[in-house]
Amino acid sequence: MFRNILVPVDITPKNRRALEVARDLAIASGGSITLLHVIETLDLPFEELKAFYDRLQERATRDMEELSGPLREADVSFQGHVLYGERDRKIVEFATREGADLIVLDSHRVEPGRPGRGIATLSYRVAILAPCPVLLVKGAPEPRKEEAQ
Repeated sequence: MFRNILVPVDITPKNRRALEVARDLAIASGGSITLLHVIETLDLPFEELKAFYDRLQERATRDMEELSGPLREADVSFQGHVLYGERDRKIVEFATREGADLIVLDSHRVEPGRPGRGIATLSYRVAILAPCPVLLVKGAPEPRKEEAQ
């Protein structure tokens, strides 16, 4: 069903849960995974910050290699890409151009009494603009204040 799964990552531990879900879907459907990291650019001439962006790309490539360990262990076909620009726009453009069947990305939980806080998030914007289904993977709920004490 889902043969071309796109997983946007920001190289933080919160991406692991989305990657696990994508891995399981790829195994079940015989699909492959594309990891995509988008480096936000500043509103300055790119060449002036080229060395800075090169360091960010090297780190992103290294971190994606580490993040993809569970994919290699499960023998899931994958590739990684690093792009520059506005994250939501680049993710949607990439998904469209590469024919993604599904986008899997992490999302935070929205509090029932405050749903408006989730509207400006990357996951919301990608879910609204994407050319394909989007699976938002939410992490474990935060402990309630009275439970944490």
